[in-house]
Order: sequence, then C-alpha cells, then structure tokens
Amino acid sequence: MKKPRIILADDHKLLLEAFQRLLGLQYDVVGTVSDGYALLESASLVRPDAVVMDVGMPLLNGLDAGRQLKKKMPEVKLVFLTVNDDPDLANEAMRAGASAYLLKSSASSELFHAIDEALKGRTYVTKQVARGMQESFIRDPRPREHAKVLTFRQRQVIQLLAEGKSMKQVAAVMNIKPRSVAFHKYRVMGELRFKNSAELVQFAVKNNITTA
Repeated sequence: MKKPRIILADDHKLLLEAFQRLLGLQYDVVGTVSDGYALLESASLVRPDAVVMDVGMPLLNGLDAGRQLKKKMPEVKLVFLTVNDDPDLANEAMRAGASAYLLKSSASSELFHAIDEALKGRTYVTKQVARGMQESFIRDPRPREHAKVLTFRQRQVIQLLAEGKSMKQVAAVMNIKPRSVAFHKYRVMGELRFKNSAELVQFAVKNNITTA
C-alpha cells in the first residue's frame, strides 16, 4: 500500500529536519521547503496528498500560500502546525482551506492523528484552541480586515516590504517592475490611510501577513 505523500513547510531548519525524520516513519515525505513560494512550486511538481505547514513563513506566509495552493489543487489537505494559539488566526486558517490546526507543543501522536484525519477528509483542531475558535467565530464570523480589503498581490508586496526588502528586491522576488511595487504599496497606504511605512509594517504583523 502506497504511503500518503507529504510536503513539510517551515522556515526553521532544525524543526524541519526533525519533522522529516518523525513523519518519514509513516508517510512519504516528498519535499521540504522554507517559504511559501517554494511550497507552491514544490507542490505543483510532486502533487502531495497533504502539506504540513507553519503559518509564519518568509516571502509568502502560510495562509496566503495555503489559499493559492487550494485554488490550484483543491484536493490537497492543509495541516497547519504552529506556535500561535490565537483562535482568530486558527479561524483564518480554516477559512483559507485548512483541514487541521495544531500547535508545535502538541504530542507527536496528535500530529499523526491530525494528518490522518485530514487525509480521510475530516477536520481536526487541537483542543488547546478549539474552544477559543468557537467563541471567536460567534463574536465575529467575518474574515479579518486584510482578507476583505487587500488583493493577493497587495499582500505579497506588503509582506516582502515588511520583511525589510527594498522595492527593487521585492520586484525581483515577484518578477515585476519596481514601479509596480510602488503602485501597490502606495495604493494600499492610500486605501487604509496609512501615513508612513511603519504603519504598513504594523498592519502586516497585526494581520499575520508577516511575523517580522
């Protein structure tokens, strides 16, 4: 019987190696990546059954990478494994198409269980955040502000700028012209009425576009 094919996505190399050894006992780990762009590229090549991924990753965060991956491969299962126990973030992950959400402090047996549940088409959320998610959703079932206001391309630009990259560097990563980067930046600042780049960075961190 063929083992389920798994991609691991995390920007912490030691954790990535540890998860690869652990999950390799039960699954076929067909790729390991450290940023959201690399995840999208790898997934398109190896066609995994599931992705075990962090929320906070450089270049392209896990939430946006997950949204794009589900558009291209609706059948892939997203298992978010993170240190962040914020129920609002967990709800956002589920809206992004996640099948499971658990914490890096969880036992290895829980991780295996979450992946197996996802592969069976079920949903799993660790008990440590599940109750808070229900309360958060009851208070406000709407997506977070950035999901309503910003396009995917705008979030890409904001994340890269918030990580400290220049407009020229952002343009190189996204394969667009620097003036396009400037257009997106100042369009967002105008729409959200930000006075300076510091407010843009604060917005990116607050809305989990970046962890910078």
